[in-house]
Amino acid sequence: MDISTIRNVAIIAHVDHGKTTLIDALLKQSGAFHEKESTEDRMMDSNDIERERGITILAKNTAVEKDGYIFNLVDTPGHADFGGEVERVLGMVDGVVLLVDAAEGPMPQTKFVLGKALKLGLKPILVVNKIDRGDARPEEVVDEAFDLFDALGATEEQLDFPVLYGVGRDGWLAEDYNAGGGNCEPLFDLLKNHVPAPTADVDAPFSLCGVIVERDPYVGRIITGRVHSGTVKVGQTIKVMDPESNKLEDARVTKLLAFRNLKRQGVEEAIAGDIVAIAGSSKGGVGSTICDPSVDISLPTQPIDPPTLAMTFAVNDSPLCGQEGEKLTSREIQDRLNAEAEINVSVRVEQGDTAESYRVMGRGELQLAVLIENMRREGFELSISRPKVIFKEENGQKLEPFEECVVDVDPEHSGAVMEKMGLRKAELQEMIPDVGGKQRLIFTAPTRSMIGYHSEFLTDTRGTGLMSRQFKEYRPVTSVPSTRRQGVLVSMMSGDAVPYALWNIEERGLLFIPANVKVYDGMIIGEHARPGDLEVNPTKAKQLTNVRASGKDDAVKLTPPRELTLEQCLTYIDDDELLEITPKTIRMRKIGLDANARKKMLREKQAMTA
Repeated sequence: MDISTIRNVAIIAHVDHGKTTLIDALLKQSGAFHEKESTEDRMMDSNDIERERGITILAKNTAVEKDGYIFNLVDTPGHADFGGEVERVLGMVDGVVLLVDAAEGPMPQTKFVLGKALKLGLKPILVVNKIDRGDARPEEVVDEAFDLFDALGATEEQLDFPVLYGVGRDGWLAEDYNAGGGNCEPLFDLLKNHVPAPTADVDAPFSLCGVIVERDPYVGRIITGRVHSGTVKVGQTIKVMDPESNKLEDARVTKLLAFRNLKRQGVEEAIAGDIVAIAGSSKGGVGSTICDPSVDISLPTQPIDPPTLAMTFAVNDSPLCGQEGEKLTSREIQDRLNAEAEINVSVRVEQGDTAESYRVMGRGELQLAVLIENMRREGFELSISRPKVIFKEENGQKLEPFEECVVDVDPEHSGAVMEKMGLRKAELQEMIPDVGGKQRLIFTAPTRSMIGYHSEFLTDTRGTGLMSRQFKEYRPVTSVPSTRRQGVLVSMMSGDAVPYALWNIEERGLLFIPANVKVYDGMIIGEHARPGDLEVNPTKAKQLTNVRASGKDDAVKLTPPRELTLEQCLTYIDDDELLEITPKTIRMRKIGLDANARKKMLREKQAMTA
């Protein structure tokens, strides 16, 4: 292989702007598949949760072979919570393709990923995608992108970026947005001519920095990265060092895997500049240097932005624990969380306040919700606390995280949104009257006040509003913690929820559970219509008398319960509440599982706020 024919490129964009779909088109048009071979949409989204949610969570790479060139393409997540995945892979590439929606234009995550790419000196190619949208505004979007490049400190060379327009879903890109069809050849040409070949010393000792870590049941730990220098062969002796150049182990390369199309092929040798996966190390991780024994200094790694939210993961101690899950102990939970922190650079784990709890820190509610969802599918049972922001101190001053919130709403809903954001100490930075038929409001808001607002935002905008949030900076504390306006309906008894009892309880609020499910003392079964919690008995059956027939009035009609998603539950619970996670069920509950414990916690809470 000739290093001059390698092109390493990352596809970056805001969530849902079409990165994975564009890679689908590039794979199909490169000849990676036979014409009659059936393929799925979003082929790179191989994770079950990615397919269910329609988002990219893990950074993944593939390689396209075309016209004698190898294009190593890295698909990156677009959601802000998974920004750590983007930060770590940008060090593997020499250029970026920045996708921007033809109607929405640059969004918060666009700014984040582009800023990281420009700082590394990468040369960008701008692709204005979804040009077929009725509200597309291609010329304005290119101008907005140029202004963003300039604001982020792009060099003259980076500002001279080429622009393509197209529809990734239909597999065409062109220099003219009126073209209306074609193929992806213009992008392949730009990747050859605009993105530089890797600069590396093939004759120097071998070195590689780990970027992605996976576990394979047959070959063990697999570490993916770009070969920084030299050549590596199967069977070669290697040294593994941490980022501070401390030796972790000596090992031997048991397998070398090169990325070709959607498959990883075993190869005997890899040269500097190529992206490969290496098996054989048992201690190497993200940021580790894998190298020839003669190398003494680790390769530099990019600093990762710190986490801003924390939750407590603890053993499930509810009366219904152990009925669905298999992994119940604190040791099993600790091992799983440590394994996650090892491969996910933006997740950190610390010991909690008790021996059976752990403080897990991440970028946002969605990132931690995905971790929880993965764990419940693996058979874990957990108790999860409400997310809390991570404060820090500088020069004796307490600081909290702030974020940029971009809100697109119909004009008639903007007043309600501005009122609610004002209550959360958000500052309006900019108002753009017409962006694709909607009004765009850009706020700077404290993260602590924004926890739990999204569901309320959807209600206020009748489900038509769009909100994107991105960490901005730490500032002096100004916010107050967001709390529910209403209390909750708490079961005071254990047993099966009875239709007749729920029918009577409906007068007091909104139910979260259907009839005939198991409940226990302290379990939250609904939302109270008024402030303050209300204890109710959902197990109380109708008393029979000799006057009334037993079958009469049995067919009560219940309003369908409100079903909350995992993320909604996480932000709905209060500080004195927990989320019970099992493989089949998600329940909200009070920390105190009897009335006396709950009263004691309420008195302590009132004393603290007095």
